[in-house]
Amino acid sequence: MAIKSWDQRLAHILVKPLVNTPVHPNHMTGFSLLFGIAAAALFAQGDPVLAHWAAGLFMIAVFLDHTDGELARLAGKSSSFGKYFDSSVNCSNYTMMFISIGYGLSSGPLGHWALILGLAAGLSNPIILFMRLSTERRHGSQSVAHPSYAGIEIEDIIYLIGPITWLGGLQYFFLAYGIGSFGYFTWTLWNAVRKR
Repeated sequence: MAIKSWDQRLAHILVKPLVNTPVHPNHMTGFSLLFGIAAAALFAQGDPVLAHWAAGLFMIAVFLDHTDGELARLAGKSSSFGKYFDSSVNCSNYTMMFISIGYGLSSGPLGHWALILGLAAGLSNPIILFMRLSTERRHGSQSVAHPSYAGIEIEDIIYLIGPITWLGGLQYFFLAYGIGSFGYFTWTLWNAVRKR
């Protein structure tokens, strides 16, 4: 059995009190989307101070993406709609994040290349989602499990957006993570083809 990531463990603890309440997993997914939209709106301003707030909001959006699944399992409220809603919101948050940071940074040293990278990295997310869902339908959830080590999944690197942005390195994070997203796209494509 795969080891739960640290953010999943924390989400499990935090949502436990919500099990016998009217709070539904889809509510948590909706909150994740709201935080993602707010983060994108602030990133797009291209203001360093607002970017600090945006990074924090985006980290919350990413974390909330784990709470819905944990609550669904604990409360026995899993559903096909919830699963696809969760995947769609996660994909949307990453897409908005890349595009908005690219837009915000386009008035700086990177110029129009920031927007091009933001659009390319952002719009790769729906394609990645489609490939992952297709592979999962054919071969089960383990076929699309992320590589992990000691409770840290490869996708958890995104949490570094906060500390790096707060230290003034948003541009470097954007370049590294944006280019890395193409590596992830390649890995997902290879995995999908290999499974076929």
